[in-house]
Amino acid sequence: MRTISIALIFAMLAAAQQPVPAPQTAANGVVKFQANTQLVIETVTVKDKNGNPVEGLTAKDFTITEDGVAQTISFCEFQKLDEMVEPAEPAPAAAPAAAPASPAIAVPGVTAHQITPERPGDIRYRDRRLMAMYFDMSAMPVPDQIRAEAAAVKFIRTQMKPADLMAIMAFNGAAVQVLQDFTDKRDDLEAVLNKLFAADTGLDENATDESSADTGAAFGEDDSEFNLFTTDRQLGALQTAVKMLGQLNEKKVLVYFASGLRLNGIDNQAQFQATTNAAIRANVSFYPVDARGLVAQSPMGDATRGSPGGIGMYSGASMMANTNNFQKSQDTLYALAADTGGKALLDNNDLSQGVVQAQKAITSYYIIGYYSANTAMDGRFRRIKITMADASMKLDYRQGYYAGKEFKKFTTVDKERQLLDALMLGDPITELTIAMEVNYFQLNSAEYFVPVVAKIPGSELALARKGGAEHTLIDFIGEVKDEYNVTVANVRDKVDIKLSGATAAQLAKQPIQYDTGFTLLPGTYSLKFLARDDETGRIGTYLNKFVVPNLNKELKRIPISSVVLSGQRMDMRDSLFTAGKDKAAPLVNPLIQNGQKLIPSVTRVFSRSRDMYVYLQAYERGQATMQPLVAFVTFYRGQTKAFETAPLPVTEGMDPKSKAVPLGFSLALNKLQPGRYNCQVTVVDTTGQKAAFWQAPVMLVP
Repeated sequence: MRTISIALIFAMLAAAQQPVPAPQTAANGVVKFQANTQLVIETVTVKDKNGNPVEGLTAKDFTITEDGVAQTISFCEFQKLDEMVEPAEPAPAAAPAAAPASPAIAVPGVTAHQITPERPGDIRYRDRRLMAMYFDMSAMPVPDQIRAEAAAVKFIRTQMKPADLMAIMAFNGAAVQVLQDFTDKRDDLEAVLNKLFAADTGLDENATDESSADTGAAFGEDDSEFNLFTTDRQLGALQTAVKMLGQLNEKKVLVYFASGLRLNGIDNQAQFQATTNAAIRANVSFYPVDARGLVAQSPMGDATRGSPGGIGMYSGASMMANTNNFQKSQDTLYALAADTGGKALLDNNDLSQGVVQAQKAITSYYIIGYYSANTAMDGRFRRIKITMADASMKLDYRQGYYAGKEFKKFTTVDKERQLLDALMLGDPITELTIAMEVNYFQLNSAEYFVPVVAKIPGSELALARKGGAEHTLIDFIGEVKDEYNVTVANVRDKVDIKLSGATAAQLAKQPIQYDTGFTLLPGTYSLKFLARDDETGRIGTYLNKFVVPNLNKELKRIPISSVVLSGQRMDMRDSLFTAGKDKAAPLVNPLIQNGQKLIPSVTRVFSRSRDMYVYLQAYERGQATMQPLVAFVTFYRGQTKAFETAPLPVTEGMDPKSKAVPLGFSLALNKLQPGRYNCQVTVVDTTGQKAAFWQAPVMLVP
């Protein structure tokens, strides 16, 4: 899946509530004044033709327009940063110990550290450079953690400048923690780093093991099943971190230490966009640092991997796959930096240079604020232009921002407009967690049926009482666009799930599933799908690209459909697990057979106490009679084969119209140990000497 990089250079938006004369007379005769205004903060770097910062400017020297409308500047402050390096003080010589008259008693804080916010109108950190070092401990093995710690300590000891203030944040897989608020005290920063890396040695997997119970994170994704095999959780944690930093008006940089960050086929691109947009609104630039440093990959793998097998080790395919995976893990880091005005440090063993890059990015600048004349909370992009009378001055600033969006309880017409507006927003809304799976099955020589299934954690939905019974109401809206940005299919549905007392208790532990389907031609498509909790107005967005291949052009291998992995078959009328009304007739949707629907796992997390179902179709184009096939399923743990089914011979069942041969397996998982596996499906045509392979990661839990 291609990473969507949106080269955004935006403005920071700080929403502020200000009383503005807008009288409303209540029934008791009390007049209320209420309105929304948006305080927009711009950080502007002004340099002369020689590249030197220009001082002494005032608000009168700048002209600001928003969408072509002139704005009134409310304040203009100059931040002068001292560029001299302050050497670290040598450690004092040891002195004879003396008993203090009044020994100090260290009292631990009763609350965790937080980023101290500024009071309205107060610039707390005047003439200081704000830099936050963020360590993704869930994505760094121990060797990378050691390199990251060494780089951070080196910068603090030898490269910090008098203007620098550092904060330390960490993500342990469960929550974002502010370990140290902004400070220039080197000893305090080093102590925090030593404690962080001493506590997280990588040997204790209780906190970050995927099979462990989720403890809940600060950013609201409370269902661990929805966080496996995706980077949404890491991106959501970054979004939480930048929101914390957004409480400060000054320009900020976040140095992100991680061992790569890869988007894969089930990742939600909406979360990536929401994270970058949140950073832009908070006036934060990402400076990712690849903690792996300069990597020299061995063609056969290093000592951390088992010996590879298969023809790929001789043809170079294994090496190419490793190289592509490594590059994809760096692509996301590069996109995070490019979309927020930062710069990524990749393939460099001196990781401290990543912090130095961030340090050099913030020079003396002006903080300019104005209250937007456009008070509409419509969520639309607004373009900003800043000019000066002296055209020789070089200005560097962010070119625009997404306005805030308010969703309240509306009338039926307003609610419908709300969903349509949210669908068209360039800034995705990620208040609800959505996991989605898109598959494809060939119907005829031209058309494909594309079933789409979405899962939402039931714990994120609100229950309401209607007619004496508990229920939850969910709205769905979505559209499919082709590569020319033309809408080729859409869906709009509303599902009222009535729950008894027993099923209402299960809602907090089980996901709600919605499924629908489209008939499409081969091609590249983008899917945008929204779900809204009608009770609270919270919205979740799923955004991703998918490809429907032209299987008619597959000549070297057996053409096969998507492979669906499932842990359950459900009656179509089961309202708790299948919220949606199936839009495809049972004769069209191959996942529906005899009134039973195969429920795709989506997150590919399976319980060992349940059987796993595997379903796919193979296609025998141009064959008048069916050619015998053999299929089997294999589980690999690393490079070791952990389990393999007996070969399944298939000699009948070909559909005369679509030439599809259904292949299905039911696997007992109780003999496998919990953990990560690679599931591979192999289909062999013994007469035509062709084969097809499909592989995907799965997780087994007790």
